Amino acid sequence: MINLFEYQNKVSVDNSFDGLEAFLDEIWNKRERYSYFSEQENDKIESQRFLQFIHKSNELKSNKYVGIIHYEGKKINLLPKIFYDINQETTSTAINQMQNHVLWWLSYCRKIKFPNYQTSLGSAKSDFFEVLIYLFSKYTRELLNSSIYQQYEEVNRELSFIKGRLNTQEYINQNLSKGRWHKLNCTYDAFVLDNEFNRIVKYVTNLLFKVTESPDNKKNLREILFILDEVSDERATAEQCAKISFNPMFGEFETVRDYCHLFLTNCVSFDYKNELKLFAFLLPMEYVFEDFIFGFIEKEIDSIKAKSQRGDTHLDVEKNFKLLPDLWLEKDNNSLIADTKYKIVYSDDKDPKKGISQSDIYQMLSYAIRFKVDKIILFYPNTISQDQEQQTEFIIEDKWADNKAFFIKAYQLPIINRALMKENLHENISLNDLFEATKLQLIDKITACFPTEFLEKE
Repeated sequence: MINLFEYQNKVSVDNSFDGLEAFLDEIWNKRERYSYFSEQENDKIESQRFLQFIHKSNELKSNKYVGIIHYEGKKINLLPKIFYDINQETTSTAINQMQNHVLWWLSYCRKIKFPNYQTSLGSAKSDFFEVLIYLFSKYTRELLNSSIYQQYEEVNRELSFIKGRLNTQEYINQNLSKGRWHKLNCTYDAFVLDNEFNRIVKYVTNLLFKVTESPDNKKNLREILFILDEVSDERATAEQCAKISFNPMFGEFETVRDYCHLFLTNCVSFDYKNELKLFAFLLPMEYVFEDFIFGFIEKEIDSIKAKSQRGDTHLDVEKNFKLLPDLWLEKDNNSLIADTKYKIVYSDDKDPKKGISQSDIYQMLSYAIRFKVDKIILFYPNTISQDQEQQTEFIIEDKWADNKAFFIKAYQLPIINRALMKENLHENISLNDLFEATKLQLIDKITACFPTEFLEKE
């Protein structure tokens, strides 16, 4: 097993990984244009962006994605950079707890559509991808054992009696002219098991069955495949999955749909002669961090109203450059702009900028000018190597506007439970219970970002 932290450590690899880069390049070029793998990348880039291959020293380095890669029986863990500590050994317990943190962050995400169904983490604890498979397979198996989703779909069949609409032209050309007058070509609506949703579920189940190493997961997935045995085998996409909707009678199936969408959006795979050569489940962490903070405020802090990426303002008069601040926050008739930055800051005590980049400050200043606010917040994640969260204030004066001052405050948010990193896993505990203390700390920290003196009445 290889453990790589985003943009941090490098690991030497042997010749058994020679074909990995070519496989990743092919997957990159065939990646689904519906997902954020293409939304946040240049479509003209032909080489993959998942891993860095340093050929001179025969080493691997991780880019901005977090997740897991299976390649010909080998596993590569891609871990969040905020957990990297050069002075600490990366134990299996620490890796599992890092992955539990990722699961907790995902549980608040809205754009990524992490299913709201929560259960105990179970025994599938080798990595967070196995836990995701466990949650999906357990819920889906239990649901399908009690009810199976069926829907009306248009069917074309030859019958011995008229049902629905008689296809006159086909009947004349294919039946009557060939002496098969007793067979009627009809089109009608049938309440069928072999529908688009069940085909998507079966495709995802087959995909996961090939990669899971957990006996419990294989058992659950095998039962799902047995129940859906009469459903056709067809390839599915995240775009198809996103279009599926249910009436209130089948509301429980929305969770299954969300799991399928999660896997189809973030999984990339490559089959060669019906053998799975490579499989990866990857998440862009900057996207996850932004979505997590928005979802957390929306769900846990009633006193603050959050709007995501307000896009009604442009930087230029011609409206070519749209401004999209991550968060527009309102509390007690006061409002301010907040932007999330998944970057490591406060790592150098001697740095007067505290690790905050000039481009971030320029971006915040453009927000302040165009949105007519003079107070902006930057949210950064805390890291495992720092004992406590830091905060900084920058004051910028505009000489063209009578020295008007703009205030930019940068906060580190406590999204890591440091005490949890050395604890063994608890199989029968939910994510909510595991991170209850972290949740309360984060609520207090975000709420404290709204002191009265830092706000301006609208």
